Amino acid sequence: MDAILSRLFSSEEEELYVLDCLGYFMIFMAACTFVALLFQDVPYGRYAPSTGRFRVDARIAWFVQELPAFLVPFCLVVWTSSAKTSLLPNQLVIAMYFCHYIQRSLIYPFLIRGGSVLWLVGWLVNMHSDHILRNLRKPGETGYKIPTGGLFEYVSGANFLGEITEWAGFALAGYSVHSTAFAIFTAVVLSSRAVSHHKWYHAKFEDYPKSRKALVPFLF
Repeated sequence: MDAILSRLFSSEEEELYVLDCLGYFMIFMAACTFVALLFQDVPYGRYAPSTGRFRVDARIAWFVQELPAFLVPFCLVVWTSSAKTSLLPNQLVIAMYFCHYIQRSLIYPFLIRGGSVLWLVGWLVNMHSDHILRNLRKPGETGYKIPTGGLFEYVSGANFLGEITEWAGFALAGYSVHSTAFAIFTAVVLSSRAVSHHKWYHAKFEDYPKSRKALVPFLF
């Protein structure tokens, strides 16, 4: 892996420059995506067309989509030699990233930066909200139901709020343009998703709580 990277980049400075450019480009694309999502929902899940020619099982689709986000960084960490990955703050950020994608809890010796606490809060909200959504239907039941409990009492997109908070903490802990770009892009996509869900719930259920907001309790 080191040999491959050495062929791609002549120096560490060049590698960091490329990463910075990619980070800024991702922020630019987040702005473009924000504008696009004002006019069209992302066509997956409940918004997917029912007449599509090629339909993929949601579980397989999510697995294939998320797997590279785990495998590529994992291979880079395991099979490259870098003194920076031996530093405790960097190890914490790496652990936070992997913990999100493998959906398992990790035990830390201690928390170093404030972003770690924010990440932990977001991760717990995300996991709890996903638990509520998974258990909405009893065995044999079909159709959609109104989620209740946790932050779902206040917002329609509690799971999205948790993940946005999670990656905001990750960006604060990582303290770089790259982690910030990832957090911004995630916030743009998931906030749009939360608004779409909020409108859909109100159209679907006449008794949907009027006091609930889309993403931010009491505000938005």
